[in-house]
Amino acid sequence: MSTDNYDGPILEIDKLSISFFTRLREIPAVMDFSCTVQPGEAMGLVGESGCGKSTVALGVMQDLGVNGRIVGGSIKFKGRDLGAMSAEELSKIRGSEIAMIYQEPMASLNPAMKIGKQLMEVPMIHEGVSEAEAYARALEVVTDVKLPDPERMLKSYPHQLSGGQQQRIVIAMALMSKPSLLILDEPTTALDVTVEAAVVELVKDLGKKYGTSMLFISHNLGLVLETCDRICVMYSGEAVETGKIEDVFDHMRHPYTQALFRSIPLPGADKNARPLVAIPGNFPLPHERPSGCNFGPRCDYFEGGRCDQGDIKMSEVPEGDRHGSRCLKWAEIDWDAPIVAANSTEKAEPGKVVLKMDNLKKYYEVAANALFGGGNKKVVKANETLSFEARESETLAIVGESGCGKSTFAKVLMGLETATDGEIILDNRPIQDIAIENRGTDIVSDIQMVFQNPFDTLNPSMTVGSQIIRALEIFGVGDSQADRHDRMLKLLDLVKLPREFAGRMPRQLSGGQKQRVGIARAFAGDARIVVADEPVSALDVSVQAAVTDLLMEIQREHKTTLLFISHDLSIVRYLSDRVMVMYLGHVVELGSTEQIFQPPYHPYTEALLSAVPIADTSIEKQHIVLEGDIPSAMNPPSGCPFQTRCRWKDQVPGGLCEQEVPPVRNMGDGHQMKCHLAEDILAKMEPVIKIAAE
Repeated sequence: MSTDNYDGPILEIDKLSISFFTRLREIPAVMDFSCTVQPGEAMGLVGESGCGKSTVALGVMQDLGVNGRIVGGSIKFKGRDLGAMSAEELSKIRGSEIAMIYQEPMASLNPAMKIGKQLMEVPMIHEGVSEAEAYARALEVVTDVKLPDPERMLKSYPHQLSGGQQQRIVIAMALMSKPSLLILDEPTTALDVTVEAAVVELVKDLGKKYGTSMLFISHNLGLVLETCDRICVMYSGEAVETGKIEDVFDHMRHPYTQALFRSIPLPGADKNARPLVAIPGNFPLPHERPSGCNFGPRCDYFEGGRCDQGDIKMSEVPEGDRHGSRCLKWAEIDWDAPIVAANSTEKAEPGKVVLKMDNLKKYYEVAANALFGGGNKKVVKANETLSFEARESETLAIVGESGCGKSTFAKVLMGLETATDGEIILDNRPIQDIAIENRGTDIVSDIQMVFQNPFDTLNPSMTVGSQIIRALEIFGVGDSQADRHDRMLKLLDLVKLPREFAGRMPRQLSGGQKQRVGIARAFAGDARIVVADEPVSALDVSVQAAVTDLLMEIQREHKTTLLFISHDLSIVRYLSDRVMVMYLGHVVELGSTEQIFQPPYHPYTEALLSAVPIADTSIEKQHIVLEGDIPSAMNPPSGCPFQTRCRWKDQVPGGLCEQEVPPVRNMGDGHQMKCHLAEDILAKMEPVIKIAAE
């Protein structure tokens, strides 16, 4: 049957159940899942890792591998049952009518083939068009996805492009045959916020232009708010709430949706007065789900004998359009009741200066011809005259896109690299030239690091307890083994892990639990300065809240100085006392959190704030999309490092921005900025984030 004049729903998933079969058992991954996507509609599928959202996408693609099977329900595409199609029919639809964009762009590109050829293949294979027509179409989509110099792009190989450019090529490839349905599986996770904002903007525009329906899978509620018309919240294999974005965000009717929103830092959350509320307990494993409601054991409204009985079906909520909730008690709960605040705490007053950096520089020398060596040397200026102070009990956030020098700065501080110039002073001792192997245990235990990926930092063949004890031995803590064992158990208490975890292996722990072990190890020697490098970005939303809270609590108790490296400004706003914004090795703005989040801004800070997705319908944001990619540190622009992407540049007369690096300007109250803009122009800046009037 021809589907050209079909006008019903593009995708209808009805009571879908998918299981994976192992030798031992059947593991249900998705149960009783229904959702409908109308023509031109964007549906957001939201939930934490392991809830089954990617499995639904693979089910639509009929690509569940050897072990996966659809065990109930149906998936219809334009009225036709995908499960009843032959392999030949499916291969005609896949890639031409249904296209999928994956999380990791490089996995979808052939590294040995030029971009143009990869794009042209799609219509040539699916539609049999001529080479000339395929080239014309490739040029059109590469222009559509806003890539610079499209003809050069088509002649490039994938490795010659940045991550954001590769992701745009993958989107262009998916659009080559003008599909009716586009599935996006966490398409921006690996990208910087500014690049993410541009890609999201692009996906929305292209959806309108081509009339494509979308299934957008994400764990970021703010991103779904900005891209989708409808949302479906999943928990442990089931859809628990679905409806229009406004209905679900403003009139949520499922306890899990409510708990998710309470664990993310929206404007107004405050680490002392209104802390985030983490969801208690852990996500159930697929073969250990509770009876009745899957969310029951973690729910504030749980009622024994009722919520733990039988199968709970989706029920219709009268408010809103096709709004549904899988909760027996949604009509009895007072959804407007104020949050029972977690214990609010006194704000810790920053103490004496513990760490001082003065004009720190870190340059790397690289052979101009990296492949064969020789030739001229090029200098990469990873850090350019960094200066700041950090005090006891203070949280200083360091923000910026990848490649801005945040991690290089952390390496120099840790002694993994030595400084090219300038000073790092720890308690009146200069340490910038002491490499880690020459540092005494006192310095090593004073400055510790919590890394981004908890999976890479634990030894897989040692128990959790022995890894913490090992750290205690290195730091020379404790007089005897028994002493250290006791201290290790206390560290587990400190990071709120059960003591029996001491005997577990890392593989038996979830991501959030592993990150807690990393934190316990960092605090083993009573660290005074902890560098936390994106410590929660690899974790689920609800776990993020628990781990951030834990860091704060330990900080209050031990008066630790926390250097928090992040690109997520929502969490920075919640956590930090002061913020340092970096771009291409320069500190472009430094000030208290209030100063950074209010105008006047450095133009780069303004763009960063605009790029962060906020999961709140009452927020109005100025819309600033940065054009172009970050310049290379090997070949930085002349003058101000940000001038190639700055929207205010034409306000500065005489081409000054292109000629001179701006001096550090003191804006009063410890607020500094590197920018040539005149005072009167800075004074006219509007706030980027506004709460709309009711």
